[in-house]
Amino acid sequence: MRPLLLFFLALLGGSQAAQSQTHQLTGTVKDELGETIPFASVFLLQASDSTMVKGTSADETGIFLISDITPGLYIVQCSYIGKSSEGLPLDIRSDIKIGALIIPQQAEQLDEVVVVSARPRVERKVDRLVFNVENTVLSQSNSWDILKQTPGVILMQDELQIRNQPAVVYINDRKVQLSPSEVRSLLENYQGQHIKSVEVINNPPARYDAEGGAVLNIITNKNISLGYKGNFSSNYTQGIFPKYNFGTSHFYKTNKLNINASYAYAPRKDFKDVQNRTNFINDTGVFSRWDTDFDKTNRFETHIGGLTLDYTIDDRNEINLTSNMQLSPKREYDNFQSTVITNGIGILDSTFTTASFLDETKNNISGDVTYKHTFKENGSLQVNAHYTTFDLSRTQRASSDYFLPTGDFIRNYSFFTDADQDIEIITAQLDYSTLLGTVSFETGAKLSMINSESRLQFFTENNGRVFVPNLSDNFLYDENVYAAYVSASKDWEKWSLKAGLRAEHTQSSGNSLALSTVNELEYFELFPSVYMLHTINENHSVALDYSRKLQRPRYEDLNPFRTFINENIFYEGNPTLVPNFSNNFNLNYTLNQEFFFDLYYRDNGNYISTLSFQDNENQVLRDITQNVLESTSYGLDFNYGKSITNNWYVYSYLSIFHEDETFLALESDAFSATNEINGYYIDVTNYLTLSKDGTFKGELGLAYLSGFLAGSYTMSETTNLTMGLQKSLWNRRAELSLNFNDILGKANPWFSSKYLNQDNSYIAVEETQNVRLSFIYNFGNFRLEDNQRQIEKAERDRIGSE
Repeated sequence: MRPLLLFFLALLGGSQAAQSQTHQLTGTVKDELGETIPFASVFLLQASDSTMVKGTSADETGIFLISDITPGLYIVQCSYIGKSSEGLPLDIRSDIKIGALIIPQQAEQLDEVVVVSARPRVERKVDRLVFNVENTVLSQSNSWDILKQTPGVILMQDELQIRNQPAVVYINDRKVQLSPSEVRSLLENYQGQHIKSVEVINNPPARYDAEGGAVLNIITNKNISLGYKGNFSSNYTQGIFPKYNFGTSHFYKTNKLNINASYAYAPRKDFKDVQNRTNFINDTGVFSRWDTDFDKTNRFETHIGGLTLDYTIDDRNEINLTSNMQLSPKREYDNFQSTVITNGIGILDSTFTTASFLDETKNNISGDVTYKHTFKENGSLQVNAHYTTFDLSRTQRASSDYFLPTGDFIRNYSFFTDADQDIEIITAQLDYSTLLGTVSFETGAKLSMINSESRLQFFTENNGRVFVPNLSDNFLYDENVYAAYVSASKDWEKWSLKAGLRAEHTQSSGNSLALSTVNELEYFELFPSVYMLHTINENHSVALDYSRKLQRPRYEDLNPFRTFINENIFYEGNPTLVPNFSNNFNLNYTLNQEFFFDLYYRDNGNYISTLSFQDNENQVLRDITQNVLESTSYGLDFNYGKSITNNWYVYSYLSIFHEDETFLALESDAFSATNEINGYYIDVTNYLTLSKDGTFKGELGLAYLSGFLAGSYTMSETTNLTMGLQKSLWNRRAELSLNFNDILGKANPWFSSKYLNQDNSYIAVEETQNVRLSFIYNFGNFRLEDNQRQIEKAERDRIGSE
């Protein structure tokens, strides 16, 4: 308890001068004749084992800067076009400015500096795990592959998950406001050389919105040189259908101005084969069995653009303008379904087919302006304003033909829907941070205003187009959130403590005009968070943390509309959804900064889940989003990475977990039902350096998941074997990659729901088995790092996942 007492005493009465815990190193790179060498590579190595710590590039005048250096013994060394300087030993206890590092004219192999297979370093901090990948074997991968290999991350159906919940991706503390599939597309075209580290924040502190789960925060390298750089990237994927996309980004920096502009065009054609079996049950057992083969062919065209402008007014003031857009003018879903219906003893009753075509456009445009002022003594004030406009238009035409066992035509049922959705989001945020003696202190406030309008018109088409009022609606949703937070942290020699409190007051109103119902909610909630880290000695440390979090319904889940596959299978929204609150506990143990053990428990509360129910009487299968009665998660995670040889690094991750959900079984006389599973996940990936100069690399990975929960379904086991090759070309200006995914064809699982009077299952076979060829070319001063960022807005994350 003594560190806890000292923490609050320091917070209340701390008045000592701020003490920096990191330092910087500056110098110049020259040749033997005293001429400066621009853009030379500079490396900071551990003195004990020459392990890479940091790396940078000199600017056009040969001057370099390495910052954020923790005190210790190091060696600094530089290289340029195969030539290297002698290693200079340094004891860094303060900011250091050295003279010139001399690169001789005679070529010399740079020992242990061109890091052939340096292992990524993992650090345990008081509120997060930091995965350092800069200048490691992983840095030549794309950002998506780096996130997949980050400790604690599981890839689940195109979605990154941490501890069995979706992870929220940030870049430099700015939230990536895209759906899971769009996040993947973005990161697959974002070079890993830009990434310094990835922060895994299982329990985000008070500064983050109360809504949302674990955070993956990508920290990019700092801007280090003036001038222009650019890149062009493209990839081709051969699955069932060929796919391609390309993108380009451009960055220009002066002393005061940074500009980054990017554009990507991603047309694609996807195929998914869904097989479903539903056993309809009465008092005597199964009386009707429906076997369905559902072929889905989707065609998308997407344009993604971004513009970021940073302007430094003076040493204490800067302003940022950020704009992102995603325009999808063409999204087509061409679906065909064939269903065979047999009775309880397997005799054919009838068949029917359904052809369905959806035509959709979706636009998402956002803008951000941020002003930051740094105070003369210490601390900073940041003000942010944000605006998002989102619109979606969709039409669907479906036609079902029913046949007797003899093949004779019985009847046709056809319908047409016309739907659109408009969402407007406005937020304003203020953040203040400072040092109170030796205590880091943060506080801030945020206002969010969301307005959403959704419309659906339903028509039958058998006797001309006839409007159906009871299947049509206009849904209005408004939400205002007022939030404030305070957070403080302090480090001692062996203890670190951080605590925070966030308060949020929410007002929301959902109005269904067709149902003539208005659902209004107003609530005030507190969200505490506490983090404690004890470093026993250099080989052992223990951490404990707790936070309370919130999950609000997605806007589309609140709409009471029905989206039909055919007249017997549909999804419907639920305007009665309410937020749920969770309590998250973590106990972590670290051994030798190599072995990481994480024990966690999470009370998910009335978790919002999409559940599937079969109406046996009317032979209908529907998906509906509802609050479960209760849900818990707990487990043990283990991470370990090791360099077997200088050219071979192995990363391993093991998770043993328990998941359960208890929900109201709507089609089983409203009984409660519990779905639970005990499972494990194993991921072993080998990183190989296949050439002496480190320009040719490979990887081989195997991931196995024993099973999982998906709402009312239990997921079967999956196995994913992957292999990749990467080759750097033309003095590392270009990179060519070849990846083989789902080599065994076992990455797509079965989903089964069997309890009480429910018995149905399905498998969705996507194009996970594919070959991908990627190419990236850098031009200009390609050693520059960019200021690309995305906009941090939790409200936008609830727009939708497609």
